[in-house]
Amino acid sequence: MKHGKKYREVVKKVDAEKSYDLPEACALLKELKVAKFDETVEVHIRLNLKKSQSVRDTVVLPHQFRAEKKVLVFCKSEKEAEALEAGATFAGSDVLIEKIKGGWMDFDIAVATPDMMKDVGKLGMILGRRGLMPNPKTGTVTFDIKAAIGELKKGRTEFRTDKSNIIHIAVGKISMEAPHIAANLETLLAEVVRKRPSDVKGEFIQSVYLAGTMTPSVKVAMAKAER
Repeated sequence: MKHGKKYREVVKKVDAEKSYDLPEACALLKELKVAKFDETVEVHIRLNLKKSQSVRDTVVLPHQFRAEKKVLVFCKSEKEAEALEAGATFAGSDVLIEKIKGGWMDFDIAVATPDMMKDVGKLGMILGRRGLMPNPKTGTVTFDIKAAIGELKKGRTEFRTDKSNIIHIAVGKISMEAPHIAANLETLLAEVVRKRPSDVKGEFIQSVYLAGTMTPSVKVAMAKAER
């Protein structure tokens, strides 16, 4: 891939052989901005896992940077009012399921009460491909709709390893203050470490790289993340 002049200039600021501590890495990243838009800051975390293992959970980052998302709740009629009062954009059962089967997807997150999962399961191919299938592991299958929506409104987001045992997740915008980006990443790393399988030998987190949408990547030192 051929990079532009601005990119070639900022890449000189990064020592590819160095691992930067968290505050330093976040401060450096802000100096690497090359795009005219507000770039998203992503972290890429490589984990030491066996073939049969994966890591998946959710986290609420302390400094939010996303626009408020539309929450859809699959629930019986007696729960609809509760869901809407709690902040859901849409709530219901059969009508919503049929709309989704017809191609409607005007929502960002789906929550379901356990008694709806048999019917919601029929949407597995549609919702699963988009990462929208409600799941007990991520707190999106529950009768406590108010608490679930409250967490989602705070910015609760899912992280998971891909087939290469890497977690890719946004932790901020490049316009944010560097300490806020660092706090978000530190919170995420703590949650990832908490999910460490008990039988993992050696270092669990093998590498952490931070990058903006259009910036070079910066390697983050691991000592703090592993403790």
